[in-house]
Amino acid sequence: MKLKNRLAAVAAAMALGAPLAHADCRDLPSWSQLKQALVDAVTIERSGLDFQMWATLVDRDGIVCAVAFSGADRGAQWPGSRVISAQKANTANAFSLDGLALSTANLFSAVQPGGSLFGLQHSNPVDTSVAYGGNSANNGLANDFMVHNKVGGVNVFGGGLALYNAQRKVVGAVGVSGDTSCADHMIGWRVRHNLFLDYVNGGVSNDAAHPDNIVYDITPNPNGGTGISAGGFGHATCLNTTNPPVGLPAIR
Repeated sequence: MKLKNRLAAVAAAMALGAPLAHADCRDLPSWSQLKQALVDAVTIERSGLDFQMWATLVDRDGIVCAVAFSGADRGAQWPGSRVISAQKANTANAFSLDGLALSTANLFSAVQPGGSLFGLQHSNPVDTSVAYGGNSANNGLANDFMVHNKVGGVNVFGGGLALYNAQRKVVGAVGVSGDTSCADHMIGWRVRHNLFLDYVNGGVSNDAAHPDNIVYDITPNPNGGTGISAGGFGHATCLNTTNPPVGLPAIR
């Protein structure tokens, strides 16, 4: 199509209020690729409660590109975790840069009272019309209602990681949910690795091979209340937690 015709088509779409095609989702893995990466990750990772999972991909604009589950049907994993996985993807994308990846696990301590990011979890609320719209029978399928829409939301425990292409640029994020928040992080890490989108530049972890990994450095607060993270980006431990986390592949 010539440039003049393309511009005319764009103008006509805008005049009619029609949504324009969004190229960034085409640069991310497909629904079938996400589902296979999730199933493989759940099979390998044995921490947590060994539950089935939800996963969501968003592009750099926060548009949902794919939603999948690992179990036999949409009832094989916690129904509430579908939207949580989308929140985690939105959060990791929204607060990561090309040079600094922040997983949702890295935000746990910073958003507690007195933390450097206190209140972040109340920003960017979920669009409930997107999260709960459409036919529930399509949840987790290629035509999930959230796909091609912005769901929003901020989630501040493990399971969301920014996606980095081979040029080390952020292209979106993945969020997973359905188990303990610690296991969610581990599975999300494996999903990202399986999708070949883990060319991460840097993060807040001291482990260069796992720069946005979950960090367990919280010590009890002698005055009660939330524990104190030595580095400011620590995460609480969970059932069947290995401290430090082990077995995760290094970034590329």
